[in-house]
Amino acid sequence: MSGIDIPRVPQEKLPWDRVTLSVVIPCYNEVSTVESLLRRVREVPLALEVIVVDDGSTDGTRDLLRKLDDKLIDQLVFHEKNGGKGSALRTGFGRARGDVVVVQDADLEYDPHELPILLEPILRGKADAVYGSRFLGGPHRVLFFWHSIGNRFLTLLSNMFTDLNLTDMETCYKMVRTELLQSLPLSAQRFGIEPELTARLAQAGARIYELPISYNGRSYAEGKKIGWKDGVSALWSILKYNLAPPRVPTWRAPAVDPWDAPERVTSGTPPAIGDGGGGPVNRSD
Repeated sequence: MSGIDIPRVPQEKLPWDRVTLSVVIPCYNEVSTVESLLRRVREVPLALEVIVVDDGSTDGTRDLLRKLDDKLIDQLVFHEKNGGKGSALRTGFGRARGDVVVVQDADLEYDPHELPILLEPILRGKADAVYGSRFLGGPHRVLFFWHSIGNRFLTLLSNMFTDLNLTDMETCYKMVRTELLQSLPLSAQRFGIEPELTARLAQAGARIYELPISYNGRSYAEGKKIGWKDGVSALWSILKYNLAPPRVPTWRAPAVDPWDAPERVTSGTPPAIGDGGGGPVNRSD
């Protein structure tokens, strides 16, 4: 269960049963965690489209993904070469067919049971994107001091350019309306996708919310991949994506949200695109 306890308005007032959440899972050498992660994702009580993008794994992850039950994955995509997290996410974003998209790392550091909490501000019409912050008081494993300082510094620098007041720009948990996300010009290959996506959302005028999440960080012995070189790269990415932005279309929320369309209100269900597992998996090499 989630470690976060936030007061909730009764769920029946929100269209939980009429929205589909596309969960994009970039995966690189996660053979020890990816199956457990997928099973946890499928426990989330929402209509889901699960998209896994293997980014050139060499540790047996690819073979494992091919063997997994089709009920766990709706779309499975293989990159022949490792292109980086940004490359994998852009592939997944382009394939998403749900109403809202969220990024879910495959390493078990983030708890999928908290996804409904992040979705709530979007369903209430208050947000176009929601970030889950590791620095807003949620329970977390105590690990690297300098990593936390580095994350806070990068967030501060990003905020100075975007004029946002985020506490965790580098968080994995970024949830965005699909129509908005697919309208953004994204090009980052590696971890620069985090500051780029944040910059593009700000440039589009999107309404961004932040909520506390739990965090079960890994040590390097347990498989953590990000290092000091990625921090230096993030500095450059913040400058690059804020000082020389492409034309970003101004976002205008639709007058009627997809989940409030008359046909969905009448049927009480979202379109059958991810169906919570059980359909034939779309596998691409």
